[in-house]
Parts: sequence; structure tokens; C-alpha cells
Amino acid sequence: MAEITAASSSSSVVPCSFFSPALTSETPSDMDLIRSLLRLSHEISLFDAPCPILMRHHSSIARKSRLLAILFDELLLQQDPYTDVIKLPRSASLCFHEIFVVLQRFKSLLTECSSRSRMRFILLCDSLANDFYELTLDLSTLLSMLPISDLRLSDDVRDHVDLLRCQCSRSTPTVDPDVSALRREILAIIHEIELEIVPDRSRLAAILHNLGLNDSSSCRREIECLEREIGERVSDKWTPAMISFVGVVQYAKCVLYGASTPRSDSRTGKLYFAGFDSGSSPAGGAPPDFRCPISLDLMHDPVVVSSGQTFDRESIARWISAGHITCPSTGQTLRHTNLIPNRALKNLISLWCREQNVPYALYGPGEPAVSGGSENKAALEAARMTAAFLVQKLSSSPSTETTIRIVHELRQLAKTQSENRAFIAEAGAVPLLLRFLCSNDPSLQLNAVTTLLNLSILESNKRRIMRADGSLDAVIHVMSNDGTWQAKENAATLLLSLTSIHSYRRRIGENHSAVAELVKLVRNGPVSTKIDAMVAILSLARDRKNAPLLVEEGVLEAVLDAFAFEEAAESATAVITALLKRGGALAVEKLESKDTAAKLVGVLRRGTDGARDNAAAALVVLCRHSGGGVVAEVVRRPGIEMVIREMMGCGTERGRRKAAALGRICRRWVAGSQQGPLQRDIELADGGAGLEDI
Repeated sequence: MAEITAASSSSSVVPCSFFSPALTSETPSDMDLIRSLLRLSHEISLFDAPCPILMRHHSSIARKSRLLAILFDELLLQQDPYTDVIKLPRSASLCFHEIFVVLQRFKSLLTECSSRSRMRFILLCDSLANDFYELTLDLSTLLSMLPISDLRLSDDVRDHVDLLRCQCSRSTPTVDPDVSALRREILAIIHEIELEIVPDRSRLAAILHNLGLNDSSSCRREIECLEREIGERVSDKWTPAMISFVGVVQYAKCVLYGASTPRSDSRTGKLYFAGFDSGSSPAGGAPPDFRCPISLDLMHDPVVVSSGQTFDRESIARWISAGHITCPSTGQTLRHTNLIPNRALKNLISLWCREQNVPYALYGPGEPAVSGGSENKAALEAARMTAAFLVQKLSSSPSTETTIRIVHELRQLAKTQSENRAFIAEAGAVPLLLRFLCSNDPSLQLNAVTTLLNLSILESNKRRIMRADGSLDAVIHVMSNDGTWQAKENAATLLLSLTSIHSYRRRIGENHSAVAELVKLVRNGPVSTKIDAMVAILSLARDRKNAPLLVEEGVLEAVLDAFAFEEAAESATAVITALLKRGGALAVEKLESKDTAAKLVGVLRRGTDGARDNAAAALVVLCRHSGGGVVAEVVRRPGIEMVIREMMGCGTERGRRKAAALGRICRRWVAGSQQGPLQRDIELADGGAGLEDI
């Protein structure tokens, strides 16, 4: 026992009292221990090699495990036929407990390797070789301490144990020369791409073959694994090379194996883009609240503006610097341009990304090159080459099936990085994609409109889309034909994206067909489609010249019907408020003739904060400009005074202001309806506030 303790202290083996239950009250019997060792050695010997790079290490471990299995088989034959137990010497039992720990660590290392990217093996091969060496050295030390002479083994088994001990003792932490050569070749390819040299196809094929990436699906898994590891910063030293290799694999996959086949997805709902659309995200798309309303990208620095709406800092700062003084979501004038960090939302986004294995840091602004590909020369050039290759293939009029795969690949490429969106558009993809919007194939139409939606995030691409022949007609066709609701939603969102440029907002708003199709989506679509269409209409309503056409096309009636859906109430009340603000007497007249006041009061009672704010603002305008009928209807609503008081006390800043104005109007009407001209009293009650304050 003293000999074993001394030997253990001089080796790298951790004392058994730390790892194993050998000195605890729950010590397993020797029979259970040997059976567990036999089972574990079989599992390791049958473990599939994670990739060709690890074949040498895997084969070595498998051979050693098979030799150990022979030893454990022999020991099981020594069990007492009457008691069904094995009695091992105390020193041997302690050694076997430690061997069990080492084998568990071998298994854990192999399991961990199964989830690693191939490129990580290549770049960190020195560290990996050292991990296997240290475990082998631990096993060698334990085998040398094992009292073989006390175990009553046959000569053959003794020879196997001696062979295993010799094999372990001769182990060295050297890296396979082939792996080192492969790493040099990969780094050389990356350097050539940095110099804008298109890599030779045969060299790419050889690299991917040696990595075990033999089809599109294995390449896609490698890319996803690399992106996860980049986000987790597994190695700051090699992260730039890993980012570069993502681009290399993406390019090689398209050149060698063709565009990926779209993965089927039976889920319904909006196809989110900019990195997490339902075709690729592990969660089927990031939650809408985690996306910036301007860029539709995942927010990495959310901030709150004076209207109470949240945007990504980069997007809203660009909006304000362009001279806009209104909130992009609500259309109300910003009282100041201070941006308040929304740390709670940022923490929620970060938590969601960790839970979904999404590399959140990869998309963060202002990060060094190791956190994303936007400053990585090789990654950028590889993306440019990939975009050019795919667009060239698309222009050669391939079959419908191939076209769907290419457009889907372009959609995937356009999900992240502004540079990727620029490369695709610069290669001439926009006219080709617009042509497919009129396709009779639902999958092709959906992929094409989603790709254009992704591309439109970049402002220069908005111009490319709007200047292309027949672009607006093609988008309207998607909303009007019998395609999928997802395609219709994305077409409506594409119009929303295009309307961020003022001249395009007016051009689209003056198009009767575009407005009519948006109204149809509000009337007939599922809730998610209604919301997308109303948000697009809200953007059009920001231009005062568009408002009369929107009213004439029946927007108000369609939006009022959407009040029946709780999820759509906020968007619906925002449209009502915007059209009241800019639609003039015609909008007031139409709303006054409907049961509008009752519906708006219902939103005041049960809506979200944003919906209640908009409903209060709409009621203030209606009361001021419609005469006594609307005020009387509001006052007659049961409990309206309590609702207004609750908003004044607990609502948002905007909600409190609008609730106070509405309360003053109602009180003045009650007091003044018998004393004087109603309209004058209402205006005085509202303090003479202008419409710009809505």
C-alpha cells in the first residue's frame, strides 16, 4: 500500500481518494468494478473516429482498450461459482479504480472531440496530442503499479498486459506529420485568398477530403460548429484563422458540391433573416423583440429613444444622423436624441444566444477582428468569391431544382454581414432574383423574396432593387398570387425596408396596387401577416401625401377589424394614430362613423403599453376634431375614468401625457356641454396642443 501511494504521488495520476469511491462507504464490489471496466473498455474500442485527423489517436486508444478488455474478461472468469463474487487484492482494487477514472477521461475526450470542428483539431493539434499523451502516461503508470503476480492470470493474458504496458510507456506527445502538413496547406490557402488569388479546385478538394468533409451537409455542420466555437472564443490565438476557414469552407462547398439543398421546415410563421431565419436557426428564428425594427438584425447594443421604442444603437444612430426627427416605429416626433442603453434586453438576448448555441459575440459591433468576419481579409475575399460564383451559376439558366438550391444558398450568405449583402448585389443578383418573384414554384419564390429582403437591409441595395425594371410590380405579384403566407409576409416586409428611403416611400405609397395588396393582407392574412402589412402601411403613412390614398383604399376599415386580435392591436393603433395625424378630415369622418371610440377604449383597458399609448393619442385627436359625438361615446364607457387615472399613474411617459389630455377633454365636456360651444372647450381642455405632439 505504501508502495502504491508513493508511486502515485510521483506520477500525474490523481490520488484515488479524489476521483474514485475506493475509500468511501459506497465502494462497489470488485465484481461490479471489473464489469464496469469491461463495459467501458468495449465502449471505447467501438467508438467511431470523429474524423480522419484523429484516426491515429483513435486507433491507438481502441487497441489499448481491446487489450484491457482481455484482462477484464480473464478476471471475470475467477468469480466464485457459489457466491458470484471476485476477491481482488486491496492494491489491485485501488489500481483498477484509478484505471476506471483514466478510461472515463479517455471516453470524455473522444466524446468532446466529436463535437469539435475539424479546423479546431488542425489548429490545436499540439494541445490535443498532449491531452492523449498525458492520459496514456497515466495508464502506463497504473499498469506498472498493478500487482500482476497476485491476480492469477494466464500466461497469454500476462503477455497482453506486458504488451500494453510497453505500448503506453513508448507513447510520445508528437503531432502526426500529415496533420502538420495539412495545417500548413490550409494556412497557405487562406493567405492566397487574402491576396485575392482564387484557390485551385484540386487543392480545395484534397483539403476537404483529408478533413472528412465530403458533401454539402458535412461542410454545413463544420461551418456551424466553427461559428459556435468562434463565439465561445475557444482560442483567441487561432480565432482569425477559424473565421477565415469559415469562408473557405463556404466557398469550397459551393464550388465542389454545389449549393445546399434547403432543409425542410414544417413550422409556420415569419421567416426571420439576418442570421436566424427558420431554415437554419436552432430555435426557428430569434424572437421578434430581439431584432432591431430598422435593420431586422439581432440587436447587440439595444437602446431606447424618447418615444419608448428600442432599436440597435448603430441603426438608430444612422437614422438620426440622416436628419430624421421622428421615431421609425411610431412616427412621433422625438423630443430629444438621447439613446438610453437597454441593459435588461441585452442580457436577455445574450442568454438566449447561449441557450441556442448562437455565437452572439460574432455579430457584435465594434468587436475586434477575432469576433467577426467584417475585418478579416480572407473571410471577406472568400465571401466575395462565393457570391460571384453563385450569381454566375444562377445566370446560366440552370434547372429549377438547381436554381432553388442556388437562391437558397444566396439567402444563407445574405443573412449576416453587410459585406456579404454588398458582394451579392455587386455580382448582379438583384435582377435575377426579381425574375424569380413571378415563379410558379412556391419554394423558389419564397427563397427569392427572402434573399431580396436580406439584401435590402443595406441601403445601397435598396436603390439597386428600386431601380431595377419591374421591381415594384414583382413584389406586388408575390403579395397578390397564391403563394405561401411566408412569402407574402416577407414581400410586405421588403416594402417596409424600401420605404426607409423617403423618395421610395412616396413612390410606393402612390402605387394603388401596392396599397391595395397590403390592405388585403391586413384583412385576410394570419395574425403575423396582418402585423407585417400594418407595419409597412405605418411606414407609408409617415409621408403626409400618402395618407389620403391610404384612407381611400380602405386602410382604416381593415385596421379596425384587426383590433379583434390582441397581438395586432399595437400595430393597428399606431396606423390609426398616424392616419389621424396626417389624413385630415377624411380620416376623422371615416373613424367617427365607425364604432372606433369603443374599440380604442377597449385597447386602453387591455392592451400593451404601446397599444394603450397609441389608443389614447388617437382618442385625443378624434375628440378634438370630430365634435361631441366621440367625446360623449368615450364618457359613456363604464369605468373610463378609472382607466384614465390608472394610465396617468402607471403608464409610460407618453401614455401619461395622452391620458391626462384625454381626461381634461372628458371633464371639460361634462362641465361645458351645458355652458358653451363644445369645440372651443375641447381645444382649451387639450391646452391647444398641436397634432405634432401625437
